[in-house]
Amino acid sequence: MSYAEFLLTHAPQFAQGALVTAQQAVLAALLATAIALAAGLLRLAPRAPLRWIAATYIEVLRGTSLLVQLYWIFFVLPLLGVSFDKFTAGFVAVGMNLGAYGAELVRGSILAVPRGQWEAALALNMSPARRMRRIVLPQAIAIGLPAWGNLMIELLKGTALVSLIAVADLMFVARQINGSTFLSAQAFGTALVLYYAMARFVLTPAMRALERTMARRMGRAA
Repeated sequence: MSYAEFLLTHAPQFAQGALVTAQQAVLAALLATAIALAAGLLRLAPRAPLRWIAATYIEVLRGTSLLVQLYWIFFVLPLLGVSFDKFTAGFVAVGMNLGAYGAELVRGSILAVPRGQWEAALALNMSPARRMRRIVLPQAIAIGLPAWGNLMIELLKGTALVSLIAVADLMFVARQINGSTFLSAQAFGTALVLYYAMARFVLTPAMRALERTMARRMGRAA
């Protein structure tokens, strides 16, 4: 079977798998963003117990395997009375894991905002919440976006693990096709190209467009 015939035969399956992967990536990214923002801010909270809670979450999630976390959410939590369907368990595990990495990115970006900006906001008698929302966070977002783009690419690649709990994503489809045809190079080669295309031609341009938008809003050169 030629590669063209292979693609013609299995294109619908790959397309469906790529769609599920995209859904997993989008949902995991939304969850990771919310967790990163919350945990990153808590790491800078004035009260020590809040900092300890955030630090514990970040260290545990960063210090253990995403695969083990995925298995815990899908196989162990039901034993404790908390159940997720496989699709939900997939993006929750990926989002929680990458959110822990993102939290340190958020913390570092906030600390990278020039001290003069903090002092200017304080001189304007802004409340701490308003100071953070109006002055610090917008600048921190602009500072952290390049690194955040890298994190989102890692998140996309991390979604491949959800195939191990039978989520019908791109990697799951590639494994099924390989198992039925034994055409490993074609099956996994196609998956590799599709992952690269999603990262290079969808995710990367979107993040660069967001960087340019934030740079314009902050009055910086893109």
